Amino acid sequence: MAEPKVKYDRQLRIWGEQGQAALEKASVCLLNCGPTGSETLKNLVLGGVGSITVVDGSKVEVGDLGNNFMVDESSVGESKAKCVCAFLQELNDAVKAKFIEDCPEELIETNPSFFSQFTLVIATQLVEDSMVKLDRICREGNIILIFARSYGLMGLVRISVKEHTVIESKPDHFLDDLRLNNPWPELTRFTETIDLNTTDAVVHKHTPYIVILVKIAEEWANTHGGNLPSTREEKRQFKDLIKSNMITADEENYKEAMEASYKVFSPRGIGANLQKIIDDSCTEVDSNSSDFWVMVAALKEFIASEGGGETPLEGSIPDMTSSTELYVNLQKTYQAKAEADFLVMEQRVRNLLKKIGRDPASISKANIKSFSKNARKLAVCRYRLIEEEFNSPVQSELQKYLTNEDHGTAAGLYILLRAADRFAVNYNKFPGQFDSEMDEDISRLKTTAVGLLNDLGCNSSALSEDLINEMCRYGASELHVVSAFVGGVASQEVIKLITRQFIPMSGTFIFNGIDNNSQLLLL
Repeated sequence: MAEPKVKYDRQLRIWGEQGQAALEKASVCLLNCGPTGSETLKNLVLGGVGSITVVDGSKVEVGDLGNNFMVDESSVGESKAKCVCAFLQELNDAVKAKFIEDCPEELIETNPSFFSQFTLVIATQLVEDSMVKLDRICREGNIILIFARSYGLMGLVRISVKEHTVIESKPDHFLDDLRLNNPWPELTRFTETIDLNTTDAVVHKHTPYIVILVKIAEEWANTHGGNLPSTREEKRQFKDLIKSNMITADEENYKEAMEASYKVFSPRGIGANLQKIIDDSCTEVDSNSSDFWVMVAALKEFIASEGGGETPLEGSIPDMTSSTELYVNLQKTYQAKAEADFLVMEQRVRNLLKKIGRDPASISKANIKSFSKNARKLAVCRYRLIEEEFNSPVQSELQKYLTNEDHGTAAGLYILLRAADRFAVNYNKFPGQFDSEMDEDISRLKTTAVGLLNDLGCNSSALSEDLINEMCRYGASELHVVSAFVGGVASQEVIKLITRQFIPMSGTFIFNGIDNNSQLLLL
């Protein structure tokens, strides 16, 4: 067997050893191992999840051979959970795998404590009533829950957890933490040792743009009452000031300074999202508070005191045109400030832990360091109970989605999937399952959907007749191509939730295979 670092090399570059360790400790339960469930779990097994438990009480039928690649002709008549589990085990023998031949709906009804042993539950192809019951169970047990479902050419993924906190959110685009608009004393002293008016052409064209911007920003502030550029005209003049310091037209460092000048114009202090987090009532910590909220409470204190309105410095600088000596010394200046800020944060965390009666060493140094480095990018995700969404969605949002050109089809599919579940309760079958009853089912589904929308206080005229017909045409089938896509989306969210890296999606994800697009509905 390959060494883990070699085996998981590419993913380690994305979520690191800490993320991989979290994945390998996780215990995941899958309810129903049809194509949607099997595809979801396949991705997690290949990624090295610690253990899986497959729950499905059905037998493999001939029809399964057409949409589930994890069973074959020899599997017909055998336990589906057993066959899928065996196939998944072959993909990665480092993953512990077991199966339970039981109906998920019966397990939810008769043995709710069963789910308490898992880190995360993936519930596929459950109807509305079972979704609501399982959600209550998982909320009470503080277990992460993901619903995934494919239905003809549509798919749904929905996360449900009371609160999910993220330290390493890794946003695609985020302003470098360079403090060009608010340099600390050591950075100012470092820039003061460098003369932008030097006659040495080599030195001039190898001065880092950070130094150029800090010095020119200081020069600007001295002539503008201590203020930095704010209007469009002032920003243009600031760039002209940078350009006026160039000796030759080919000085890349000055071009970089002009391109990065917007970093000087950005507002000082913390962003609105972080402000909302530090203002959260959870920062009033006690012995039951999570490590995350203890560190947020410490961060709040830091920002108000030592930070002077700023978070701990991240301590890294981007690549830039510079002499090696200047770049290394500049890097050391940033790293020294970041280390000093971290030490202050660490002491504040230890003091808070002691104050609330917890072991001051109960939060590791590595975790505090990671928190300090990522303090600007923290995220807190909270999800409504699925029952609340079903019974009382945000009416204005739902009506807006139904009548909106971009969201109309997705919202219509969402309503029709719920209507199909009501239909199944009333008629003991899904709409369109039998060709001979198609016309009658279309009429019944439309009546059911209109009734659902009326219950939710929404205008039913927004539902397309074509969409109703299409939903009946699906006949509750699981198409492999749709299941594979939905399983890919679900497994991606599972990894985000387990590793606590990247921000998981909020709302209900709807895949529309008719138009080949997807939408998030915030209901």
